[in-house]
Amino acid sequence: MPRKFLPYSRKKRRSNSMTSTAMSEALRRLAEIATRDGRYSVDAYVFVQQSLAYAQFELGMGRPRPFGVDEDDDFENPPPEAHLTGQQLCEAIRLYAAELYGLMAKVVLNSWGVKTTSDFGEIVYKLIEVGEMTKSETDRREDFDGHYDFTEAFQRDYKISILEPDDSE
Repeated sequence: MPRKFLPYSRKKRRSNSMTSTAMSEALRRLAEIATRDGRYSVDAYVFVQQSLAYAQFELGMGRPRPFGVDEDDDFENPPPEAHLTGQQLCEAIRLYAAELYGLMAKVVLNSWGVKTTSDFGEIVYKLIEVGEMTKSETDRREDFDGHYDFTEAFQRDYKISILEPDDSE
């Protein structure tokens, strides 16, 4: 499933080939998909695509090593697109949502119409249908079903880290 948006990154990238015009066009296409389908907000489609980039570029899923974090990475000639399974993408979405939204992740996803990991599959397959993502011969829509319960994944299992004061002063 190739990325269509700029990848999420905490590190500054040296260059990118996607112009603001191309990004506007991509967002317009996603808005059309969301409007036609009617089940999910355009934000859900954008978030799934950003989660794919997060999986590939930040977590290194589907690649032998993360791409785009080293000075030597050549953005003009990136390696072939990485493929993720439905299960891998669901896990990346969980991590990305928790990182971005913390304890509010479930509320945010629900506000976009996303209630289960099956909804991620619906979104991905709608993006595949319109050419915004690709799939392998072995991929199935059902690969996204039942990976985790949102309440458990985003609320019960959420860990709050408390930084201890520095006593060295």
